[in-house]
Amino acid sequence: MATAVITQNQDAVVSEIEIAAPPARVFQALIDPQQVMQWWTGGECQIESFAMDARPGGRWRYMTKQGKLNVNGVSKFHCDGEVLEFDPPRVLSYTWFANWHEDTAERTVVRWELTPSPRGTTVKVTHSGLTRLPLSRKDYSGGWPGVVESLKKFVEQLSR
Repeated sequence: MATAVITQNQDAVVSEIEIAAPPARVFQALIDPQQVMQWWTGGECQIESFAMDARPGGRWRYMTKQGKLNVNGVSKFHCDGEVLEFDPPRVLSYTWFANWHEDTAERTVVRWELTPSPRGTTVKVTHSGLTRLPLSRKDYSGGWPGVVESLKKFVEQLSR
């Protein structure tokens, strides 16, 4: 079961989960557009497109289909940024600019850390830069656990 914690300084949401697959397999699911399109869907947001130039300085982006979910007046979500760290299969981080944030110009950062564990991989995702985005911080504290649960389900099904 995924957990989510808001850091004491209110800057970040941290979510963790164990996945029964090696880190290299999990990392590939984070960067391969075809795989992301399969697992980062479901619920009220369906991804329409995802692209990532997986290297430091590379750009990434995703867009969802128009949905019923409405956050800050937005129901077709777009997010993009720049890859900051790319250290397969251990670390992936990127800036995250989202069209549903209270301030769409506010830079946030998503950092994935993959650590080998006896069962496979411990996945920790930290979404930081949320100090001045209290509504988004609250939404992410409820959203990231579902995202990592979807990743777990997808990767473990492929690893069988």
